[in-house]
Formats: sequence, C-alpha cells, structure tokens
Amino acid sequence: MIAKSFRYEFSKNRALFFMVAPAVLFVFIMQYIPMTGLILAFKSYRFDKGIFGSAWNGLENFRFLFISGDGFRITRNTFLYNLINLITSQGLAVIIAIAISEMPGKKFKKFCQSVTFLPYFISWVIVGTFVFNIFNFETGVMNNMLKSMGYDPVNIYSKPMVWPFIICAFNSWKWCGYNAVIYIAAITTIDPECYDAADIDGANIFQKIRYITFPSIRPTIITMLLLQVGRILRGDFEMFYQIVGNSGQLFNATDVIDTYVFRSLTTSVNIGMVAAASLYQSVLCFIIIITVNHIVKRVEADYALF
Repeated sequence: MIAKSFRYEFSKNRALFFMVAPAVLFVFIMQYIPMTGLILAFKSYRFDKGIFGSAWNGLENFRFLFISGDGFRITRNTFLYNLINLITSQGLAVIIAIAISEMPGKKFKKFCQSVTFLPYFISWVIVGTFVFNIFNFETGVMNNMLKSMGYDPVNIYSKPMVWPFIICAFNSWKWCGYNAVIYIAAITTIDPECYDAADIDGANIFQKIRYITFPSIRPTIITMLLLQVGRILRGDFEMFYQIVGNSGQLFNATDVIDTYVFRSLTTSVNIGMVAAASLYQSVLCFIIIITVNHIVKRVEADYALF
C-alpha cells in the first residue's frame, strides 16, 4: 500500500522529487553515513584494525570519560555557558528590537538596526584578535591604559574566573543584533490599530510595550528559546577556540565539550573516548529538547515545536 502510494506521488510530482533529490542526497552522504562512526564510542579503537575490526569494550569509554573528571567539568561548563549566553543574547535582542521599533524616523531606525547587526558579519577569528589586542599583558589596550594612569598591568590570561564574563559579553555583542531582526519582524506584524486604541485610552509607551508588544511577540520568543535549548550542550567551538586559544590556565573555566573533543583528537590517540564524548553530547541535547518541548506543550500547546 505504501509503495503504491509512493509510486503515485512520484508519477504525479516527478519534477519536484528530482528538484529535492540533490539536497536529500547531500544530507544522506554528509549527515547519515558518518553516523556509522558512532560505534567507535563502544570500541577500543585500533588504527590497524579500523572501525569495524576493533574490539568492543562496552561502556568503558564513557566510564573513563567521567572517572577522569573531564566529563562532569565539560558538561557543567557547556551547560552554564550556553544557558547564560541564551538568556543574555535573547534578552538583549528583545530589548533592542523593542527599542528600535519605538524609535522615530525611518532612516534612524535603519541606521541603528544596521549598527547592531554589523557584528554578526565579523568572524570569530577577527573577534579573537580583538580580545587578544585588548587583554594582552604586554601590548594590550587595557594594560596600556592602566600603565598610563599609573597602575600595574593585569594578566587577564592568568585569571580564569574573569573569562566567563568576557566570553558571554562578546557572544551577546555578536549575536544580539542578528536575533533582534527576528523580533523586529514579529513586531511589524502587530496590528497598528492596537497601538492607536492604546493611545486613545491614554497608555504610555511602557504600558504599550507591556500589554501589546511583549504579549504579541511571546510566541516568537518561546520558539527561539526552544530552538536554542536544543543546542544548550553544543558549545560554539569557533568562539571558544578563537577567544581562549590554547591557554592551558583557562581550560578548567572555559573548556566545553566541543573544544575538549577537538583537543583530544589532536593530542590523544584515544579515539573511542572522543567518540563517547560526542555521542554523550548528542544524546543529552536530544533528551533536553524533548523534555523542554513536552513541558511547553503541557503549559501552552500552541507554542510547542511538535
């Protein structure tokens, strides 16, 4: 029955099937075929025997990951960094979107929106250069300013607890303008008559934001949060690697699962443990998004993703 239905749909929409075929083939080759490598997480990998010839070792790779202490540390760092980045970047994006929508003058609005959106186009390589030039101990802008005021220079790279603030600040600076565009688009769909009615009733700008703008974009906010929650255990590798680099003193405070996997691949031959860390990350992301979506569905079914 299914085969007959597929043949009917294929004969009816043959052109559409051929149009989508390259994309399906690309996803299958680049996303699904590499998933066979997940079995490395359950094997004691040997280069001479390959993926399928290496011996099985059950959950030994996962046990070693957490016995070494690395598993809990990188999970904690990844979760906390992404949670803070989620709150700050999305919160600033909402504030910026509402502020721009309330600005007078069409040209001034476009200028402000362009200024906030510009950091999105700056690569993390350039941002990492900015950070180094600002906080470098010998030639950094910050220490040059301290010296000019008669203070001793500060070696920020020896103070791990400062870096969560630095990383989250640069992440918000880079992404809040991009996220604000989505909320600005949602605000433009609000019926202007709602604001006209509020003006007639004597509502001020803050009351209109509270009772009209914010409730109207709440579904968009929840959808964005759900999409970001699904990646809460996937650190932005490029951001962490370019900002922190290979500063060993900062690893305990800044190491996330993605940077840990990359560094392990370049410095260690324990491919099985690296595969175990990647699989552990993907499974937790899946569990989190399913759980959060279920909670949202129970509270307000219309806001859930599925």
